[in-house]
Amino acid sequence: MEAPAAARKAETELTVTSPEQMRDLGRRLAALVRAGDLVMLSGELGAGKTTLTRGLGEGLGVRGAVTSPTFVIARVHPSLGEGPPLVHVDAYRLGGGLDEMEDLDLDVSLPESVIVVEWGEGKVEELAEERLQVRIHRAVGDTTDEVRQVTVTGLGERWASADLDALAG
Repeated sequence: MEAPAAARKAETELTVTSPEQMRDLGRRLAALVRAGDLVMLSGELGAGKTTLTRGLGEGLGVRGAVTSPTFVIARVHPSLGEGPPLVHVDAYRLGGGLDEMEDLDLDVSLPESVIVVEWGEGKVEELAEERLQVRIHRAVGDTTDEVRQVTVTGLGERWASADLDALAG
C-alpha cells in the first residue's frame, strides 16, 4: 500500500559554518524551488533564516534587498527575469494560526510565487500540503559560534524525489 502524498518526504542534514555558507545554501536552494513552493524556516533568533532567504533571493534573481520583514510582516520581491517572485514573510509577531495570516493573501500569491515564511510552524502548514521545512539549529547563550545544523525536509509528492543532497554543494 502506497503512503499518502503528505506522508512522503525527503530529508538531508547539513553543517553550515559561516553566514557566507548560509547564503550559498540559499543560492543552491533557488535551483530546487519553483513557483508554487512553500518554504518554512524555523530556528532561534540569529540562526540565519534571513541570511538563507537573502541567498535564495539572489539565486532566484529577484529585485530588492532581502531583509527581515519583521515589522512589515511580508515583502514581495519581483523577479528581474523569467523566474517566480519571492514572497518573504516573518510570522514571528503573529500569534494565531492561518486566520491571522489571511490578510496577507498568501494563498493567492502561492501559485505563481515562491513563499518563504520565517517562524511559520503551527501557522501556515494549511497553505500547502507539499512544502519544504528548513530547521536551523545553533548554539544559544553567550557564544560567537557560527556553526549551524540545518535539516531540510521536503514533504509531499513534490519533494519525495527531490535531490536535497544537492544542497550540500
